[in-house]
Amino acid sequence: MALKTFVKISNVNNLSDARYCAGMYVNLLGFSLEEQDEYYVPPTQFKEITDWLSGLQYVAEFKTSHPDNILNTLKQYAHFDLIQIEEFAHLQMLYHTNYPLIYKAEIDSDKDLDTLINLSPTFREHNILLNLETNMGYGLSPSHIGLLKDLASRCEVLLGFGFDENNVEKVISETRVKGISMRGGHEIKPGIKDFDELADILEVLEVED
Repeated sequence: MALKTFVKISNVNNLSDARYCAGMYVNLLGFSLEEQDEYYVPPTQFKEITDWLSGLQYVAEFKTSHPDNILNTLKQYAHFDLIQIEEFAHLQMLYHTNYPLIYKAEIDSDKDLDTLINLSPTFREHNILLNLETNMGYGLSPSHIGLLKDLASRCEVLLGFGFDENNVEKVISETRVKGISMRGGHEIKPGIKDFDELADILEVLEVED
C-alpha cells in the first residue's frame, strides 16, 4: 500500500492517530513540543507512541520557541527527523543544525503568497519545506491556484487547506505542490478517535494494488 502524494499530519498526540497514519503510509508525523500548546506531547508519551511505529519520519513542531530552547528541548526526546517552526526570523539560526527545516506559514490573502514567492530563493537554497495553512477559510480561486503553482515551482510546498476528499487529487495536480498537510486531534476517550475527514482524504489518495 502507498499514497499518491506526500502527506504530513500535524498535532499528533495519541496512539490511535499515529497507528492509523502509519498504516496508511503517511510520510511525516508532527508532534507539538511546547508545553503551553493544547496538543503538547511530553517525552515519555512521545516514546510510548513511537515505540509502536515504523517507517515514518517525525517532526518536532514549535510556534514561538527560540532556537536555543528548541535544541535544548529536542535533547529530551528519543528521536526527531525534522523541525517545524512558525517564526521566519528563527530560520537562519537553525540553518546549520542537523535537522531539515519546515516553515509553517499562515495564508490569509494573496499578499501572503506573493511574500512567500519573493522569499522562495531562501527556502530553495536551504532545502526548507514550506507548509501552508490558514485559519481564515481562504479559498482556492483560479488566481490562488496560479499563485500556488508559481510558488511550488520555486520551492517544495505542502498545502494544508482548500481541499477535501472530493477535490484533493485535482488540487494537487493543478497546484503541483509536493503534497498536503492535515491535522490530527484529541481522542474522544482513550483508544477512540474521530478522524473521519482525515481518513476520507487518505483513502482517496491510496494507490490501488
